[in-house]
This record gives sequence, C-alpha cells and structure tokens, in this order.
Amino acid sequence: MTDTVTRDTEAAPPRRSYARLAADESREDFSLRYAPHSYRRWSPTMVASTALGGIAYLADFAIGASIVFTYGFTSGLASILCAATIIFLTGIPIARACAKYGLDMDLITRGAGFGYFGSTLTSLIYASFTFIFFALEGSIMAQAMHEVVGLPLPVGYLLTTLIVIPIVFRGMGALAKVQAWTQPVWLIGLVLPFVILAFHSPGSLGDFTHFGGTEGAGSGFSWLGFGLGTGVALSLIAQIGEQADYLRFMPAKTEQNRKRWNLAVLAAGPGWVIIGAAKQLGGALLAFVALEAVGKTHALEPIAPQVEALKPWLGSVALPAAALFVVVSQIKINVTNAYSGSLSWSNFFSRITHRHPGRVWYIFLNLAIALTLMEMNMFAALNKLLGFYSNVGIAWIAAVAADLVINKRAGWSPKYIEFKRAYLYAVNPAGFGAMVIASTVSIVAFFGAFGAYAEAFSTFIAAGLALTLCPLIAWATKGKYYLARPNPVNGPDVEIADITATHTCSVCETAYELPDIADCPVQSGPICSLCCSLDAECGDVCRKEPQAGPVLMPMPTVRTG
Repeated sequence: MTDTVTRDTEAAPPRRSYARLAADESREDFSLRYAPHSYRRWSPTMVASTALGGIAYLADFAIGASIVFTYGFTSGLASILCAATIIFLTGIPIARACAKYGLDMDLITRGAGFGYFGSTLTSLIYASFTFIFFALEGSIMAQAMHEVVGLPLPVGYLLTTLIVIPIVFRGMGALAKVQAWTQPVWLIGLVLPFVILAFHSPGSLGDFTHFGGTEGAGSGFSWLGFGLGTGVALSLIAQIGEQADYLRFMPAKTEQNRKRWNLAVLAAGPGWVIIGAAKQLGGALLAFVALEAVGKTHALEPIAPQVEALKPWLGSVALPAAALFVVVSQIKINVTNAYSGSLSWSNFFSRITHRHPGRVWYIFLNLAIALTLMEMNMFAALNKLLGFYSNVGIAWIAAVAADLVINKRAGWSPKYIEFKRAYLYAVNPAGFGAMVIASTVSIVAFFGAFGAYAEAFSTFIAAGLALTLCPLIAWATKGKYYLARPNPVNGPDVEIADITATHTCSVCETAYELPDIADCPVQSGPICSLCCSLDAECGDVCRKEPQAGPVLMPMPTVRTG
C-alpha cells in the first residue's frame, strides 16, 4: 500500500487535465478539434443519412408559406429557387473541405481567410443561427401540442426545450441513432399529405400557381418581391454549418469508396437544400389549400395545414397523426440545432476565456437563449428577422466559399486548411474584412438607406461584395495573413508517411494524430490544438518570434493494430 502511494506521488501529473465532461470524447465528439481518423467509424452512407435526418425541420414549411403569402406564387417560386441555387453552389466547396479535413465550420473558417480570432465573430453568427432556428422549430412543436392537448404555449416552449437535452448530452452517437430510428415515421408523415391532396384535390396545384398572396402582391412577377423573398429564403444558408458538424466524421476518401464518398458529401452537404426548397414549396401549397378553412395566421403554422390535408382520409385521427409528425420532425432538427450550437459556443468561449469546461455546458446557454426567443413570440416577426440575418450569414458563407474556390486555386491561400492557433494570424483581412464590409453595407441597404431596390436585394449585395472582396484583399496582401509561420508537422510541404501517426501532447499527455498537433517552442515539443488554444501565458512566441528557430520534435508514433 505504501509503495503504491509513493509511486503515485512521484509520478508527475500532466500540466493540464480536462474536466471529466470535457475529457469524455463520447460526449465531446472532438468539439474543438480535428476529428481523427480513428474516430470516423461511420460509412459514407451512414454519415450522409444522419446528416440528412437533421433537415427534417418544418421551418421550411413556414418560411415557404410566408414568402408565397407575402409576395405571391410567381415571385415566391423564383425567390425559393434562386436562394436554393446560391446555397447549393456555395455549399459544395465547404462540404468537401469539412469532409476531407475532418473539421467543423468554425475550424474551416479559421483557415479559409478569417484567422484565429477573426473567426470568433462567425462563431457568434453560427450560434445565432442555431438558437434562432431552435426557437422557430420549438414554436412549431409547441403549437402542435397546444392544438392536440391544449397545452399552454409557454409551457410547450419549455417542454420542447427540455426534451432534447438527454439526447444532445450524449453526442454524435445518440444523434445518429435518433435520426435513424425516426426516419421512417418522418418520411411517411412528409409524403402522406401530398398523396391525399393529389387524390382528393387534384386541381389545387393549378389554383396555387395563380395565387397572388394575402398582402395584395398579385400572381405576377415582381422584382421587389423576388429580392425580398430571396433574402428570407437565404437565411437558411448557414445550414451548411450544421451539415458540416456531421460531415467531419466522413471516413477518408479512398479509391474503393471514392464514388460513394463524393455522392454522400454532395447529398449531405449542399444536397440538403434540394429537399429544403421542395419542402418550402410544399409547405406553401398546403398552407394555400388550408387558407380558407383555418385563416391566414393558422395557415402559416405548419400543424394546421397538415391536419387539413390529412382529414379526407384520416378524419378524427388527422390531428394526432399530424401532431406526431410535427413532434418527430422538430425533435430531429432541434437535437441538431442544440448540438451545433454547443460546438459553436465552445469554440467562441475557448478563445475568449482560454477555458474549456466541456461542450455539454454550452447546450444550456444555447437553449436558454432559444427559450427566451420563443417566449417573446419571435414567430410573429419571422420575415423581418430572417431577412436581417441573411445579410450576415451570406456574407460569411460567400467569403469562405470564395477562399476555397478562388484564393486557393490562385495560390493566394495555402493549399490546405490550417486551423491551429500556432500557425495563424489573429485576424486575416481577406475573409474577415470581406465579411465585415459586405455585411455592413448590405445591412445598411436592408434598412432602406439606398432605396427600395437596394433594400430588396441587400442579400445579393452581401454575396457579391463578399465574393469579390475576399479574393481582391487576398491578392492585394499577397496572401500574407494566412500563415504566421510554416507548419513543419503536417503542412503541405512536409512528407508524411501516415497521417494517422500520433504525437503525445507535452501539456495534457494525450496522443493525437498529426493534423491536431503543433510544434511549441514554449513547451519545447508537441502540443495539441486545444491545449494550444487554451494557453493564456505563452505570449504567442511561436508566431511573434519565429526567428527562434524550429522546435525539435520526436518521431511520431504509428498505430500498428
């Protein structure tokens, strides 16, 4: 007994040990890190199906109905299709980068033109997306509960918030199971109303195409209506971030799985918007058919049109059947919203405070904000809120896409994604500057400073400026602010026999794969990306005094089993 105590006392503990929740990767899911190959256990098909399960939300129904009701069918249709095209095109390079490098949207943003601290602002933008849409989806679920059992809306808001916590707490493994188990019920609930509508009211689609809205817009095309409607639909552009939270677990692309890998990344990445656009138009159609029976206010709430569509076949069972579909749909998306929000807040606070108590604690912060928005009845101001958010969201996503597609091919940006603090400037003006300028100008336009047309097309202004300025600034600065110093561990010019080889972090004494390791002159050895981020006392010597010379690193360890 004495010998054991003596040996334990003599053994030096690691210089940093994480709290139990932060250290448990079955819950953390490498929330602030590169997702190592050893953790990417799912097949491309499994990752894709799980990611697509996260787009079961009914906000698409409400958004599509709101756009068509406000701007009429023709302008609304053009808006939805235009927004879907923009979201699809910008999502392709982002999805491929996240899947290839095993990184979430925040870490991709760091290396794609924003810098280490520059991406903290985008973490807030992304966190805002998750709690805004959690509140929107939670409101829809509460409306369903109110219709079925008369549950007061404030109580329903609280219940919809609490119900997701046990699932999100357990991480990606639990989310994957929930998405798989609920998929059949969701698919039946999604398709059945339209099947009934096709049999019971086949002429409704033709009538819908002549619908002029409820605000007097008329059924013809309006440029103002098109611009404003596109702005609302583009609020969903940050959804690619939630897809990326799943895509980072995509297995490595090989010659054997190349076709399945490419198809899975395309489907689970930008492909979500094809289903999303169809849901927006389908939701608008159901709302149009139910308009006369339930009135405009209730027609914009997905539960009422769903019930009206099911009544011809299901009769009195229509209400509970519709409620089941709504609840399943909202649980599927809100576990994703809560999960992604916790990742984003973790990234933000780790850089600001140099502390990481664990991803799970930030679930409660994200849900508290969402619950507050629900209690404030944000559903009533849907168009204005989403239209405003679009200006910031698209400026961010367009700048990242421009870096991945233009800057990297032109040689102004590194050939790979560098996300570690040790190698990045605090702020890169290429992406960060482009986003700030584009979003500022577009928000000023959104509030009418440049006239009605600039207000309507403010999101186009944001996208155009971001896509232009990011390459322009990168060219003008000759790509200087991407890398503060070369990466000798796994940079593009380093020959690596096995990317899954590991180094043991000299701070937390845990082994990590090479992409998650930096060389640290302060520690005189390897340091993992998270310990590097949390170090508040190093003074950024590695970046500010690169003349100190390279750090002598030990040979990496290669797994043999």
